[in-house]
Amino acid sequence: MLLVQLSHHSIDFPSPDTALRNPEGLLAVGGDLRPDRLKEAYRCGIFPWFNEDEPILWWSPNPRAVLIPEQLHLSRSMLKFLRRTDYRITLNHAFNDVIHACAAVRQFEGTWINSEIAKAYTELHQQGFAHSVEVWQENTLVGGLYGIEQGALFCGESMFSLRDNASKCALIAFCRHFVRYGGKLIDCQVLNPHTASLGAHEMERAHFLQHLSRYQQSKLAPECWQPQSLVLNDEH
Repeated sequence: MLLVQLSHHSIDFPSPDTALRNPEGLLAVGGDLRPDRLKEAYRCGIFPWFNEDEPILWWSPNPRAVLIPEQLHLSRSMLKFLRRTDYRITLNHAFNDVIHACAAVRQFEGTWINSEIAKAYTELHQQGFAHSVEVWQENTLVGGLYGIEQGALFCGESMFSLRDNASKCALIAFCRHFVRYGGKLIDCQVLNPHTASLGAHEMERAHFLQHLSRYQQSKLAPECWQPQSLVLNDEH
């Protein structure tokens, strides 16, 4: 199967069913990262991922890693950590800082979050489609995550941690907030030990796309995404 070369004149994507098996999920190459194309990609269950020296690569892997926020798994040690931590969690307070921190912590392993990616997702944030969660220790940003809203489904893009469990705390607080407003599913793209430890699992791509289509119709209340503080410890 030939890899599809995207046109600069159209934001259309091929069907995710035509993605390659090797490498798994690679669907198309080229195009650009303008907001309309990115929004179309996420609408179709597709995301960009590429290294600095590569053209833009578009993916829709099978299986897909997902997390049901209501089924978030917290170990006994994590529950103990939550009871004693002094972390403070916010939503949409420092998107630009979060995406640059995600890039910085991966600079030695070859980050895919280059200046082009950062600019594109910051534009999506300014348009109300991309959101960030920030973890603060006193007034220092020590962890966080960002991703794309798709109704009752949230597409997690990247996270970072500069202190113990900071990125996990970002995800825990976000899951509780997301569920409170009717959120149903978090897209983790590809399963890794970090997300698996919190209850993420793999789902067949066809099943994921069905969920995506259904949850896109469920628009959450606008106040869900307004800048605010998030609850980390239910006991507080």
